[in-house]
Amino acid sequence: MAILKFRIYFEDDDAVYRDIAIKHTQTFLDLHFAILKAWEFDSKHQATFYRSNDNWQRGREISFERYDKPYKAEPLIMSFTAIGTEIRDTNQKFIYAYDFNKTWTFLVELIGVSKEESSKVAYPVVTRVEGIGPQQYGTRSLLGDKFIDIEEKYDLPKTSEGFAEEGEETQNEEETGSDTNGSEEDNSENGEY
Repeated sequence: MAILKFRIYFEDDDAVYRDIAIKHTQTFLDLHFAILKAWEFDSKHQATFYRSNDNWQRGREISFERYDKPYKAEPLIMSFTAIGTEIRDTNQKFIYAYDFNKTWTFLVELIGVSKEESSKVAYPVVTRVEGIGPQQYGTRSLLGDKFIDIEEKYDLPKTSEGFAEEGEETQNEEETGSDTNGSEEDNSENGEY
């Protein structure tokens, strides 16, 4: 059984990508969910693939379902279309569009074909992650999951922003009789902030 290895670029930034290995008999629906998982997106929105050429022009559509929009040709449906049936050459390309309102676009390129299937791997599988991907909603924190470690290290409550109301002393100030700078005097009276 052939294993196809695809590189999925975020739009046209070739420094940010994910590699996914998938069986040629699996469907575009399997690839769709693998891409969403690799980029940490939810699966709440519309999606479609387009067969593409070397110039990234959109060709035949392979859609999650038939949407209420005009089609030049009737779309193929992801769940019924095996990936191997749409491979025309050794560097086959597809365009993957997700969330038609936000228009997330990913470029999908076949980068390898192998006959060696691993019995220890559940396909499709992400084989490589390169670069910090976009966050589907909002902006991605540079700290990411490490923020939890910082909270635990400094015993910060998750709901606390670290600010007190004006004139309100923190627990440490009450215990030591000083402000957070370790000085007994109020710096705001001296015009320092």
